[in-house]
Amino acid sequence: MWGPRPHAPTPHAVRFQLAMADIQIKKTGEEPGAASLVVTVPPEHVREAEERATADYQRRARLPGFRRGKAPAAIVKKQFADDIRQQALQELIRESWSIALEQEKLKPIADPHIHNLKWETGAGAPVTFEFHVEVKPDIKLERLANFRLTRTVPKVTDEMVAAQLNELRGQRAPWLPVTGEKPKPRDLVQVTIATREGAQVKDPQPYQLVLGEGRAIPELEQRIMGLLPGETIDTIVRFPDDFADEAKRGQTRDIRVTLHEVKRQQLAELDDAFAREVGDFDSLEALRRAAREDLEQEAAREADARVRGELIEQIVAANRVVAPRPLVERVLYAYAQAYSIPEERWEQFATEFRPVAEAQVRRDLVLDAVVERHGLRATPEELDGRIRELAGRRGMPAEQLRASLEKAKRLRDVERSLTEEKVFTFLLSQSTVESP
Repeated sequence: MWGPRPHAPTPHAVRFQLAMADIQIKKTGEEPGAASLVVTVPPEHVREAEERATADYQRRARLPGFRRGKAPAAIVKKQFADDIRQQALQELIRESWSIALEQEKLKPIADPHIHNLKWETGAGAPVTFEFHVEVKPDIKLERLANFRLTRTVPKVTDEMVAAQLNELRGQRAPWLPVTGEKPKPRDLVQVTIATREGAQVKDPQPYQLVLGEGRAIPELEQRIMGLLPGETIDTIVRFPDDFADEAKRGQTRDIRVTLHEVKRQQLAELDDAFAREVGDFDSLEALRRAAREDLEQEAAREADARVRGELIEQIVAANRVVAPRPLVERVLYAYAQAYSIPEERWEQFATEFRPVAEAQVRRDLVLDAVVERHGLRATPEELDGRIRELAGRRGMPAEQLRASLEKAKRLRDVERSLTEEKVFTFLLSQSTVESP
């Protein structure tokens, strides 16, 4: 009698416990990376959900002739029938999903998809639907240590430094008009291209491009470089056999090309004055040293990335990690969205990128398994420290950077990067990394 008094269960907890007793969930399909479940919500439970939704709308509804919250339930239900039905359904789906997670011990990697929803109008009808969900498969990593890896850092040459400086010159060089001269590679041209059908010229379109960057097919660039500004040519061009759009490979087009303007970059002299213009450098030699250091740091980062990739490949091979099809399809869809692949090219894209997607899935499965087994997830304190570090580099308050990352939904990316660093530090400490 002197012990702590038990807390009474909350209404939500009571309702959830009762729901577990009468909502029926049955697993109907399972494969690595995915599961399907059939859900049946009995009529009584459906009616209760509709009553709760009706009461909610009754409290908030503003109807002519009634004070807020005083309109009869029957009138509210008639006025907001579709909205009430939708709110009740959403509640039933949320409750059913909570039960499914608890009953089936699922580890979802995304929200479930709802399929085959059936809810007949009228009282006394059950609600049935299916959950299709992608889940994290259980993988066993019996070997994580004693691998042999080679870290090779390519040497930064004088030619690479010179190319970097020339790129800087190009970025800062103004484009100046060229008159009385045919364009050359790396010139910026403005052209109009139209299709020809007999004597008719159709659909003229303006284009601006830098010659030699691959934005136009080679034959078209050759025709453009044969023109003076203001000249027009009628010609036939052929799409190369390796053209990106497979349907156009080898096809010919009868076109009219008009060259309007040619511009050429005026590159600055590579001297001390240019170095001072670029940044806080007192001489060209100081700029060269900085460029070399940047290239060396990039080479080291790429070498580290190759070591990490090689380590993952060896772990995958040693433990026979397989990429489940549903997870591969999910990654392929994300890639297609990121690259704005049109629907008609989806099949070709999926075929070409499937090996990349499979490797990505295997990598993520290995890293996630190591994180869970060894508790290597980045802590809030570590995340705060990384944000302060990044903010210091950018010369801005840490709070401002955090807010910016949260708004752009990139805070999770920073956390994931930190976690991966911890995982690879742990894994590499158990293997041998050699330098040639």
